[in-house]
Amino acid sequence: MTLPPDRSNVGTEARRDTTRHLHSASIAECVRLINDADREVAGAVAGAMPAITALLEDAAPRFTAGGRLVYLGAGTSGRLGVLDASEAPPTFQVEPGRVVGIIAGGDRALRVSSEGMEDDPRGATPELDALSLTTRDTVIGIAAGGTTPYVLGALEHCKSLAAPPLTAMLSCSPIPPPHGCDHLIVADTGPEVLTGSTRMKAGTATKMVLNTISTTLMIQDGRVFENLMVDLRATNDKLLDRAIRIVSSVTGLKRNESHELLGRADLDVKSALVMHTRGVSLDEARNLLDRHRGLVHEALADA
Repeated sequence: MTLPPDRSNVGTEARRDTTRHLHSASIAECVRLINDADREVAGAVAGAMPAITALLEDAAPRFTAGGRLVYLGAGTSGRLGVLDASEAPPTFQVEPGRVVGIIAGGDRALRVSSEGMEDDPRGATPELDALSLTTRDTVIGIAAGGTTPYVLGALEHCKSLAAPPLTAMLSCSPIPPPHGCDHLIVADTGPEVLTGSTRMKAGTATKMVLNTISTTLMIQDGRVFENLMVDLRATNDKLLDRAIRIVSSVTGLKRNESHELLGRADLDVKSALVMHTRGVSLDEARNLLDRHRGLVHEALADA
């Protein structure tokens, strides 16, 4: 058996002094210790805000020009990337394939541990090549400790392409910028309550950062009006109710009137808002939205 690399210098692998007695802690104390640690996560993400902003300033023009957002990782990091990608279509009605999640071991790894796959630096190459990446795309590697060969190798591969995408690395431990990485984001969460269990603080921080990245890109892409998800897809009663409440909130119409308007708008919230506010037909509303790249506030203000 080959001696593995020594990762004792990785921040997320360090021991937390205040939880060395964890094995003998009461239930109430376990809950308190975990909650105390979780309070540190928002501060770690706040420290990464300048780096997140820099990435988004580079990525937003690419995404709004039709580019894609691609997450990749192994284990918990990969699962969180797939989760964020899978929530984009119902929340923002983004086209299939615009936000992609790649996990070491494939979809089976979402439910069954396949951590052994993370040691292959070429493991993501087939899936990345199948995407035919371009300079409009953004690829974000996610690795809590920042050392995962699967992720590091994927970023290097991206930069070897003829039309390399923008690349970023999200880590919860301080690391030097990896090869092939245009933007490094570090949310330094420090030692976990349970040593090395990065599904805890590091996982929470990762989810917060991914929420920020994807939501900000969708806002820049015109999929939000005020603070409302006007591009949601009303595929069940809960989402239809939300769509009705959005229309009512913006237009001042009663609930039944908003429901009727949505029906005339083929359940498209944006079109319903433009139809009512501008007094136009569905086709005219769609034309206005097309003219303004789907930006509701511009379509409403069109002279």
